[in-house]
Amino acid sequence: MCYLIAKNKNGHGCYALKTAHGKALVELKRGLNKEAVPKGVQLVTISRPNAYGEYAPYHFVKDEAEFAHAVRALCK
Repeated sequence: MCYLIAKNKNGHGCYALKTAHGKALVELKRGLNKEAVPKGVQLVTISRPNAYGEYAPYHFVKDEAEFAHAVRALCK
């Protein structure tokens, strides 16, 4: 288990998706990075939210579709 984090470099807080390592995560992250990186949004994979206070507060989303929507909102 891991968490995919989306954070605006200049913002406070992040969106987090609980997921698993593997091909699906790589493909999701690769696809979203094309939109996110040019807009200053970081996508990071972490093991435990409580170990990474610099991303707090965390807003947990329920699925990949909601996460993708959140990332696109950060890109605006």
